[in-house]
Amino acid sequence: MKVLDKELKKKAINLLKNESDSKLITHLNACVRCGLCADSCMFYLAHKEPQYTPAAKVAMVSSLYRRYCTYAGKMAPALVNAKELDEEYAEKMVDMLFGGCTMCGRCVKHCSIGVDISYLVKKGREMLATMNMVPATLQSTVDAAVNTGNNMAIPVEEFTETIKWLESDLIDEMEDPEARIPLDETDKELFYTLNPREPKFFPLSISAMAKVFYAAKANWTLSSKYYDVTNYGYFNANNAEATIIAKNLYDEIHKLRGKKLILGECGHGSRANRWEGPNYLKKKYDFETLTAVELIGDYIRKGTITLDKSLNKQVCTIHDPCNLIRNGGMFKEIRFIVNSSVENLVEMDPYGNDNYCCGGGGGMLAMSEYNDRRLKIGKIKADQITATGAKIVITPCHNCVDQLLQINHTYKLGVRIMTISEIVADALVINNKTK
Repeated sequence: MKVLDKELKKKAINLLKNESDSKLITHLNACVRCGLCADSCMFYLAHKEPQYTPAAKVAMVSSLYRRYCTYAGKMAPALVNAKELDEEYAEKMVDMLFGGCTMCGRCVKHCSIGVDISYLVKKGREMLATMNMVPATLQSTVDAAVNTGNNMAIPVEEFTETIKWLESDLIDEMEDPEARIPLDETDKELFYTLNPREPKFFPLSISAMAKVFYAAKANWTLSSKYYDVTNYGYFNANNAEATIIAKNLYDEIHKLRGKKLILGECGHGSRANRWEGPNYLKKKYDFETLTAVELIGDYIRKGTITLDKSLNKQVCTIHDPCNLIRNGGMFKEIRFIVNSSVENLVEMDPYGNDNYCCGGGGGMLAMSEYNDRRLKIGKIKADQITATGAKIVITPCHNCVDQLLQINHTYKLGVRIMTISEIVADALVINNKTK
């Protein structure tokens, strides 16, 4: 058990004493422990143990607040359930706040008084990060992004070779030597970003979006150095590291003089760059920021690209990434695109804002310490998919893709997992030909 450094412990506790953070103080004192949040949480549904309830996770943080920030907690801690931050308690916080929550926000929607449980869990994670108590595998992912520019630590040379190979294939498929996947080009309208899992494991996702850009005659570029849309600093709650990662993209789009930042298919990456990024950097972005989902939707509405949904005849369903749907407002946009691209869509039950997290969010996918737990909660998503009878599961998030692939394998679902750009690319009509 790690011995807590006294100075770091003090800094962690001081995070709860920020009187200017009215949201924190309000929500720390708001939970009435009604228990209605329990059945909203996949961790509780999978384990049926009280420590997994969202209210119990809130209590881990609020009990520290009472102990160190209230008179009653200082004088008579046992009477108000105020807890001491010691080594054992900190280890329990790591296990529950990192390993027992994806910060999906489903519990927030079900809370009788609207406590922002995800926010409080993240504040608890921030305390742990201050004390250097982030799970090792999650921290290594953040370290890779800080030190190399992407969370998979892909060398620039390897990335460039992958893109050139994909460009060559695009030229052959489009039968057009002008088909491009441009790198490091300046003064382009669109500065596109990727989840590094794409060049490492899912290069056809890059090809799919390149086809969409080709069909749209888009003026775009990728950076060979800073293309990573993810920000795992959001998950480990180390704001200094999250700021470094956010600044990489901010500086690179200015270096290449891009007009719009297009966020690739990644739920937390979209949130961390679009909504959290200006907070990390403490400045308003002077360029437009859009998700790839919104860009594709705009292309369809304006007739910039032409789709033939009869090219996608298999039964499809949608997995809703938490940070794009419940926390990002993309419910209608994703369904507009999918309904424009496929003949047969069957929704999960529940779906949309009430859909269950796949289990890969919150940094869980990076934390091998919790693999068994992650796949156990994934059974809920597996059952949802099976009930639809779908052969294809569509999701605009590569963290979700990876988790769904593992769920598919573990529970033998026999489905295909696809991104939005991939399903759209399969429906494209280019120069009156299907591609």
